Amino acid sequence: MTDVRTADPAPAAPPALVLDDVSVVRGGRTVWSQGTLTVPTGAVVGVIGPNGAGKTTLFQLALGLLPPATGRIEVLGRTPSRGDRRIGYVPQNYTAALGETVRARDLVMLGLTGGRFGLRRASAEERARVDGALARVGASGYADRRMSELSGGQQQRVAIAQAIVDDAELLLLDEPLANLDLRNQHEVVTLLGELTRSRQVTIMVVVHDLNPLLPVLTDAVYLLDGHPHHDPIDAVVTEDLLTHLYGTPVRVVRTAQGDLFTRGG
Repeated sequence: MTDVRTADPAPAAPPALVLDDVSVVRGGRTVWSQGTLTVPTGAVVGVIGPNGAGKTTLFQLALGLLPPATGRIEVLGRTPSRGDRRIGYVPQNYTAALGETVRARDLVMLGLTGGRFGLRRASAEERARVDGALARVGASGYADRRMSELSGGQQQRVAIAQAIVDDAELLLLDEPLANLDLRNQHEVVTLLGELTRSRQVTIMVVVHDLNPLLPVLTDAVYLLDGHPHHDPIDAVVTEDLLTHLYGTPVRVVRTAQGDLFTRGG
């Protein structure tokens, strides 16, 4: 009789983010509290809420830059720590602080070498990884151009390439569509959809205008009444919830093709 052995199934990936009764305090002020939620691996998550609600603070917690005042937080199955190479982060207006001479390729290399930039020659393996990251975001054609010469959309592509060059499992983007025209917004959103489909990377995006991202969003984390919440995107894009969230009337419109978009008033 043939002995047929069944291979053990691969262990399930841990959630991208877990908050268990987390509160955050800065300067003696509670930013938000009672944060209990789970963001699943592979989700594309819009992080929304009014100005000052603590959206960027959530990213700082995940990056290990800010400890919770109470509760427990896990990122990709571990307690957050600074410099976790499994997380790629693109801050708001990141490219605006770059010098005039930094090339796109140099910037992506920084994602691998960090503070060692300029002190040694990159290895062949590092150069190959940089080329691969640039190719994944469609930026190979301008890899050797200065960042200051690129359009806003091209700059965002390069910034995302830097964030994923170390094979990040979680990508945190703070207002990546700010100051981009409609064409560049569409290109960046399309890129995010391609990344999550091809690499199963979890993406969390702080955003004020949901509309450009609705085609790719699966979930939302929203900061409402001083507490963070998580729900599937369809449960969040409702007139009552968004009106309450932003404190102003918000209409939700569904087109004949089934697409959703929001508008004020």
